[in-house]
Amino acid sequence: MKNFASIQALLGRSPLLRLRLLVQWGMLCWCLVLGVQLGLFVRHFDTGGRAAYYPRFPGVEAFLPIGALVSLKNWLLNGQVDTIHPAALVLFVTFVALALITRKSFCSWLCPVGTIEELMWKLGQRLFGRLWQPWRWLDRLLQSLKYLLLIIFVKLILIDMPALAVKNFLAAPYWAMADVKMLHFFAGLAGIPLITILLLLILSLFFRNPWCRYLCPYGALLGIFSVFSPSRIRRDPQVCIDCGTCSRVCPARLPVAERIQILSPECTGCLTCVANCPQAGALNMALLKHPLPQWVFPLMVLLVFTGGVAGGMLSGHWQTSLSYADYQRLIPFSQFLGH
Repeated sequence: MKNFASIQALLGRSPLLRLRLLVQWGMLCWCLVLGVQLGLFVRHFDTGGRAAYYPRFPGVEAFLPIGALVSLKNWLLNGQVDTIHPAALVLFVTFVALALITRKSFCSWLCPVGTIEELMWKLGQRLFGRLWQPWRWLDRLLQSLKYLLLIIFVKLILIDMPALAVKNFLAAPYWAMADVKMLHFFAGLAGIPLITILLLLILSLFFRNPWCRYLCPYGALLGIFSVFSPSRIRRDPQVCIDCGTCSRVCPARLPVAERIQILSPECTGCLTCVANCPQAGALNMALLKHPLPQWVFPLMVLLVFTGGVAGGMLSGHWQTSLSYADYQRLIPFSQFLGH
């Protein structure tokens, strides 16, 4: 019974939080399927066709955000959607749309990295009985790192990169093999990249979401767009009993109990504060000033995400234009591209 109670505490007792965990772990498992499927697809060509052929799922292009940013610039400048990795742009735009409508919900509902980090700090909390927090001044200083990284990428790609360089990048074999090179990178992790990932995992046992909170430029970008979202956590001071629970449980360390509404770019729409509020009606996810039933916000997240993917498929901007012969020619030499 004690072990069961520990597992229940780790997963969360609220139906709302259990729903989020279901969505999170469903997405994580699907991402693993995408990775395995890509590995089997590449193996077929690496073995000269001796290994069985498995199709490549375009969803794996969600892990090409830098290339998607280049593709976005090409779309804005030339009105053309890249045909090599069109799903990368579709998913990038979909995640931005999510931020504009449902705050930074991608980070707390869909992102596999966020799911792993959340598992680690919850595990650390169970193992050590507590979590540690940096000093407030240090926490704010470290948070600025992800915005600095975002500024660097925006300057290098959206501002400094000439139109001709954009076209050349999207036409280069390196971009065609970007997903394959990503696979090789993670399959052969060693040295500094491996040490960095292990260090972040270890830190996640003691601190909440160190990568997401301090280093992820993707999260920083979505956080900026989320400021314009009509969705926000709202507290009703007439109903609130001022217990402070919402502030204590907030993974982003936001002062929920001191605000009428939360507009911070750090809010991920995880609904942890809402699920843990002991006073019915005191805290809600709202659309502007109108509180939403608890099931509506998760439905909005899933509808925007599936709508974006379906839109890409129906518009013909999902499957790559690369042929079997293209992959047959490029994959055996993909590890040498960019060196």
